[in-house]
Amino acid sequence: MKIGIRKPSIKKSLKARTTGKLKRSLKKSVNPFYGKKGTGLVTNPKKSIYNKVYKKTSFSIFDLFK
Repeated sequence: MKIGIRKPSIKKSLKARTTGKLKRSLKKSVNPFYGKKGTGLVTNPKKSIYNKVYKKTSFSIFDLFK
């Protein structure tokens, strides 16, 4: 488990910003639970808990400028 500052990934950041509204709306039409808060805990509890702890124990370099 990483504690402290996270190394930013330009590739992942660009991918997250360019995922279109159309793609999200298509996924939501197929899966009504897509994008709803708390569904990660139901589908994969181990990964969900790990991600929650990771988010609380580490921070991005961009968080320093906020």
